[in-house]
Amino acid sequence: MTTPPSQAQAAPLVDLQRLFVAIRRRKRFWLATALLGLIAGAVLAVVLPAPPTAVAKVIVVHQDDSPTDSGTLMRTDVAVLQTTQIAEAALKKVGSTDSPEDFMKNYAGLGLTNNVLQITVKAKSGEEAVARAQALAETFIADHVKRSQAAAAAQSQAILDQRKNAQDELSKVEQQIVEEEGKGRQASQPALENLYSRRAALTAQISDFTSRAQQAGIGSPQVAAGTQVVDAARLLPKAFLKTTATNAGIGFALGLALGLALVAVGAVSRDKPVLRREISTHLGASVIAQLPSKPRGPARLWRRSRAVAERQRVATTLVRLIKQDPREVSLLELGAPNVAAALGLDIAGELAAEGAASVIDDLPGEDVRNLAQETQSDVSVVGAGDPPGKPEERRVGVGTVSPGTAWTDLTHLGKETVLVVKAGHANTLWLHTVARQLADQEIPIIGVVLVDPDPRDKSDGTLWDGLHTALRGRGRPAAPPAPAEDRIDELVARVAERVAKTEAPTRRFTPVRPVLPPALATPRPPASPLPPPGSVSVPDHLNAPTKKFAPVKPPKRPTPFKRDHAEPSHKGDLEPEKSAEVS
Repeated sequence: MTTPPSQAQAAPLVDLQRLFVAIRRRKRFWLATALLGLIAGAVLAVVLPAPPTAVAKVIVVHQDDSPTDSGTLMRTDVAVLQTTQIAEAALKKVGSTDSPEDFMKNYAGLGLTNNVLQITVKAKSGEEAVARAQALAETFIADHVKRSQAAAAAQSQAILDQRKNAQDELSKVEQQIVEEEGKGRQASQPALENLYSRRAALTAQISDFTSRAQQAGIGSPQVAAGTQVVDAARLLPKAFLKTTATNAGIGFALGLALGLALVAVGAVSRDKPVLRREISTHLGASVIAQLPSKPRGPARLWRRSRAVAERQRVATTLVRLIKQDPREVSLLELGAPNVAAALGLDIAGELAAEGAASVIDDLPGEDVRNLAQETQSDVSVVGAGDPPGKPEERRVGVGTVSPGTAWTDLTHLGKETVLVVKAGHANTLWLHTVARQLADQEIPIIGVVLVDPDPRDKSDGTLWDGLHTALRGRGRPAAPPAPAEDRIDELVARVAERVAKTEAPTRRFTPVRPVLPPALATPRPPASPLPPPGSVSVPDHLNAPTKKFAPVKPPKRPTPFKRDHAEPSHKGDLEPEKSAEVS
């Protein structure tokens, strides 16, 4: 039975199993793209060889260097190397007229350690590359030393400015001391002591500034002496094999990635079913057998006999079931005309052993006729327009359901059909079209023979609907028709069985009956017989209206408000209650 729509699982957005199967089936494609990438990378290394490259190494001493530095100073030096100022100065040194921007694209700096800088320069010739690398290293060293000296000079000038300020303040303090001493006995001793202490502090500060300025003026001689070229510019040897292997590996990786991406996108966008469960679901018929495709390359030498044996086994299975039904069965191919033609010849050959049999060739390329001539088969092959054969002759029609098929002519090939479908050949829409057109022509699909399936496909291609068209229903012996009464009895029994299964009966109890008194248990007959209807008259007083009584009004309840007690409850006079008697 089928799964109800409410219980059916929703189809995932991307079926990973189908995606992996599609990638595995298209392995020739992505392996071809990877091979092309490999060849392209190797050819590129030969056609466009790497330009000559020169390398120079410079040891850089930093004024603020420390063992705990994490390479920040070296990264700063690499960034300074990649500036137009350094590039322009190096070009001027070698006498080149190239633009600094273009020259910056052909060289790079790499910090090997915290104090070793490697400069790599590419040029059109080896001599030019060596000259530019040497000029670039010398220019960087000069710029580094210049920046260090400029920093020392700026520091010395800043100290000298502070010393000058201290000297000016000392002059003012001495002037104040002279003025205070000129007062004689009126001079303030505490003020003089403060001025003397201030003069001594300024004198010491000026002496310190002088020594610091002299030391800063010296600069950092270790920077100027230590920053130098430790490895002169030299031309790197051309490693042709290494370069070719590197380019080929890069090309192989890019080609493989591109091929896999194209196969994956195509598998998702084209939506061509490959799995057995998908093909059986879209065609509405079970997969009854599968056959490998025609071997390619050297594999056809040792796999040909195996493929023929599998095809003959499938043909034998179909012949056993075709014999049980007198209706003609056709083979309709979708993407596998050669397999359908060979299978039709095998079926007709086994049917010919018990009687006359022939094959109707309705394929566009007459594959059945050509295959019969190549194999020198004894099976008779006729065309779709040939006159019908003898009544006892069994014919197997071989046609196609590819795009452009004349659907109304398929009924002449057979009243039932077996579809020979190649996995991954048609998309979902065309499979639905084939199933709908065959249903419109009232040609039931008794099974699907899948060609070139995925060897790792473990999905189930069996449908549990349509027992009257499936091969398992054809294999059952036909039961004799039952009489009408037996059918009704059988239907009643089935309904009773279904009700018994779905609604279990409740427990039955003895019904509770009312207990009547002895006087009422046995009714007594009337004392006198009743008069016939219509002979009894009704007295007139019985038709008189009943007595009328005045409506009973509820008594007035006192309210808790004084105003209600003070005022009369009714403005008008109430009529006394009267009881009218009817005489």
